[in-house]
Amino acid sequence: MTGNRRSGPHSRPTPAPRAALELDGFDRPVRLGIVGAGAVVQVAHLSVLRKLRAVSLVALCDTDLPKARALADRSGIENVYDDFEDLLQHEALDAVLIATPNHLHESHLAAALAANLHVLIEKPLALTSTGAQKVIRLAEKKEKVVMVGMTHRYRPDVQAVRSFVQAGELGYISSVRASWHLARPARTSLGWREKRSESGGGAMFDLGLTMLDLGFWLAGGPAPVRVSAALTRSGGERVVEQSGSAFVVCENGASIFIDVTWRHIGEGERFGAGIRGSKGSAGINPLHVWKEIHGVAHDVSPTGSFSRDIAFIASFKAQWAHFLAAIGGRAPAPSLQEHLRVLKVIEAIYRSDADGRDITL
Repeated sequence: MTGNRRSGPHSRPTPAPRAALELDGFDRPVRLGIVGAGAVVQVAHLSVLRKLRAVSLVALCDTDLPKARALADRSGIENVYDDFEDLLQHEALDAVLIATPNHLHESHLAAALAANLHVLIEKPLALTSTGAQKVIRLAEKKEKVVMVGMTHRYRPDVQAVRSFVQAGELGYISSVRASWHLARPARTSLGWREKRSESGGGAMFDLGLTMLDLGFWLAGGPAPVRVSAALTRSGGERVVEQSGSAFVVCENGASIFIDVTWRHIGEGERFGAGIRGSKGSAGINPLHVWKEIHGVAHDVSPTGSFSRDIAFIASFKAQWAHFLAAIGGRAPAPSLQEHLRVLKVIEAIYRSDADGRDITL
């Protein structure tokens, strides 16, 4: 993140040594730099990273240097910068977490790859599919791991449903319906997300991208062929959409429907998905799985605790475990082509709304 000031690192006592990391090519913890000190870093990432013995938090960067220093002090991070280029010049880095506003992702990712670092980046890779294709080619050339932060895939309830789908226990998946209804009464709480040039879009880009990826993930990754959508704005075309719905038809006949809003009026946030298959049905939040056995429907839902808080924290823990395994050569990273596919569908959604017609992919 590039600021007006260029500062050297803000030093503090060196943290105690951590246990060695058992990764191919590493005989020590992975040295991680973080760019962005917003809510997702403070509430989610750092709460997990501070407890990972396989990670050494080396440096933090944010244009708001006082905020970055305060966060670094609480997290035991020695080096603090207000310029991303300064952080990248830090010699003791193996990987970087990018959690900056959307319009910076493409350039920040390209810079991190040019510095030969592995990258975990908050969604999206870029504001457009064209931009995403550029950084995907760069990642392939550099042979570095790049993972997009799709933490919803790592929720315990999503993993449970996905295992039923992969095992074929629900049969052919014919439809997925997913919704995320979020109440944000204060416009100021949206910040840069209200600016199309910085966000890429409104509720559909912010929440819809997540729900689309979840839909494709639970359906087994069918190829989309047709998109129809309607978005709701208040204040003219220049204002990003506050709500939206989209219907995606896939090559295998399956369909994915998503509904999202920043202006939910009701009892709390609503996040969930349901799938319908030829041999059963399932859903998350709450988790439920039903199968037809000898012509009779049976509840085969996994038992255990899948509360909202546990699912939230567990998803970040599992995502970081996957990232560390990927850079250590012990597990493949998710294909970036899957994220590219979702970005292309998002673009088709905006075209469908603007033109008032179905869009063929």
